[in-house]
Amino acid sequence: MIAHFDPSDGLNVLRAEISGPAGTAILRLALDTGATRSLLNAGILTALGYDPSLSKQRVEVTTGSGVEYAHVVPISQLICLGENRSDFVLLCHTLPPSAGVDGLLGLDFFRTRLLKIDFQNGTIELTA
Repeated sequence: MIAHFDPSDGLNVLRAEISGPAGTAILRLALDTGATRSLLNAGILTALGYDPSLSKQRVEVTTGSGVEYAHVVPISQLICLGENRSDFVLLCHTLPPSAGVDGLLGLDFFRTRLLKIDFQNGTIELTA
């Protein structure tokens, strides 16, 4: 699948869909090739019926403001760029409202796939 973006914008934001025990939601995820793991705002996970506080696993996350801890939350389904991931694992962390996105789509989502980011044509393509 090919997604289009404006190469002059500072952030590549992708449309994604997540499913949970309480329903589904359409998300705005920042494409972040500098992030090892994908991350979602805690409020969204909670609204979808997940309880991050029940997670027995937490990991260190290095952010622009320092080192913090995030819960590891397995989710039912995440769909983005035509890729459907069942039983995908996300990090749960509170993002500031100024972030303008619901989370980050990191390298864990793209592993084993070919990701092409074409800044000349403003396209992002994910293939097997």
